[in-house]
Amino acid sequence: MAPYLDKEFRIRSYEVDFRGRVSPVAILNYLQDAAGEHAYRLGVAVTVLQAQGLTWVLSRSHLKLFHQPGVGEVLRVRTWPSLRDGRFTCREFELHDRKENLVALATTSWAVLDIVTRRPVRLDASLPFYPLDSRRAIDDEFASLPRLEGAEQELPFRVRLMDLDLNRHVNNAVYAAWALEVVPPRVLEERRLAELEIAFRAEARYGDAIVSRCAAEEDGRSFLHQIVGMGDRRELTRLKTVWKPLAEY
Repeated sequence: MAPYLDKEFRIRSYEVDFRGRVSPVAILNYLQDAAGEHAYRLGVAVTVLQAQGLTWVLSRSHLKLFHQPGVGEVLRVRTWPSLRDGRFTCREFELHDRKENLVALATTSWAVLDIVTRRPVRLDASLPFYPLDSRRAIDDEFASLPRLEGAEQELPFRVRLMDLDLNRHVNNAVYAAWALEVVPPRVLEERRLAELEIAFRAEARYGDAIVSRCAAEEDGRSFLHQIVGMGDRRELTRLKTVWKPLAEY
């Protein structure tokens, strides 16, 4: 059994941004799709775990973007589990185009939850054996992201039915879409996203009203983001984005 899976994705017209380049949210969905297929092949798919009263949840995600191809380009995603320790496991990703140019790297941290208690379980007691490759795509120990205290931009959203995943909670990539929507227009016009970190802290469900907040850091090239419940201000997600000038594209 191979420790990795390769899967190709052709960029569709509805997966690009206003520059005609594949969007970061589309890339996150490619990663999720590849991870789901590999989990199925390893015997640990969401549907298999749900039959046991368990499910996968994403805890952390770190994406680095080097190149954004356009419509019709084919991207190859390679993914593999790199670590399985206690209650958490890491999964890595590499994305290349047809010319083997590096498009993106990503590392993620996952847990398996008991559906009833909503608490993580020990992986060795809950999952079958599957092979690992200890190589990390990004060397990240997933230290805590800073908490956003004072927001410069805020935008409300309501969770739609189409935002939900198989767990009936908001799909992981939707949080990134909410966060990027609040970035000032001048940044979106003059820069490109180079790095995205997400720390998932609580779940959002259908019908919930949420607020996406952000503020620039002192370096002028990065932003702290936070997604909270509109009423109770419960913190759902912390994020950090880093932006580079288009001239460096």
